[in-house]
Amino acid sequence: MIIARRAILAALTAATIAGPAALAHAQSGYPTREVRWVIPWNAGGSNDIMARVLLPILEKEGLRVVIENVPGGTGAIGMGQVATARTDGYTIGNGTSSTLAIIAQGKVPLKNEQFDHIIRVSVDPLILVVSGKSGFKTLDEFLAHMKANPGKVTIATPGSNNINHIFAAMTARGAGVDYRHVPYPGGSRVVAELMGGQVQAGVLKPSETMEQIKSGDLRPLGVFENKRLDALGDVPTFKEKGIDVFPYGPVVQMAYIAAPAGLDPKVRDTLTTKFKAALTSAEFKDFAAKNGFIIDPLSGKELDAEVSKVADALAEVAKHVFAKP
Repeated sequence: MIIARRAILAALTAATIAGPAALAHAQSGYPTREVRWVIPWNAGGSNDIMARVLLPILEKEGLRVVIENVPGGTGAIGMGQVATARTDGYTIGNGTSSTLAIIAQGKVPLKNEQFDHIIRVSVDPLILVVSGKSGFKTLDEFLAHMKANPGKVTIATPGSNNINHIFAAMTARGAGVDYRHVPYPGGSRVVAELMGGQVQAGVLKPSETMEQIKSGDLRPLGVFENKRLDALGDVPTFKEKGIDVFPYGPVVQMAYIAAPAGLDPKVRDTLTTKFKAALTSAEFKDFAAKNGFIIDPLSGKELDAEVSKVADALAEVAKHVFAKP
């Protein structure tokens, strides 16, 4: 995380500050060209997958976007670039609860006030998965293995000090033992390392693992929710096994579109309208249903309030989960 902090500070120092005219003046007829959409995670992860599904739908709505993957720092490197971009509507990024978590903990030199929050893309449950070749067929078997091997079992997550990391810790807490946390710069890397046998389990979203689950390359063992998912109806929740994964309060994993603070209201409205049309399209709804996530396109003051609420909850939970002994 020290490297991430240095990279973000360098970006903030090198960024060109837009002049008053650029800040106040929205280009006529916005959008007149392609919009750069920063996905602050590796290609192949859930945010990247969703963006690429939305890309042709957005184009039908008159918004042409170019996706750029800028992984690192649990999303903070890419979002740092968004924060320092010109406020003309031609740079947007994918904010997530993971990045909110490290901002809330003061791990990176970013503030939520540096962004205009446009619209929520998804609310995502998280699941514990193992390789399809793993000897663990059930959550009970995996937890028993953890108990028999305290401090030795590896659980991978995309990033660290985020919700995935919290639930990895809650898995170990449910087993009553310590574990080895292995962070990677994105969900696609976790999937690759799981399938390669480099780690024993991972905490991921259904939307970034469904293809591998259907092919048998990955096996879901448990859902970090209070009720089962429709898309994975045969996978039990941790609650069913008597394990409370929310002992310090509820936390939610979500993704949303953010832009540099200070957008022209007309540009913000245009982005909101076009994204909402794409998110509520029949095509994207079908994709959401098949991949186990919820579409709830909050925008405006409601999204601002939700971002603050989620950030506060994550900061509180992090105090307990990541507190140094």
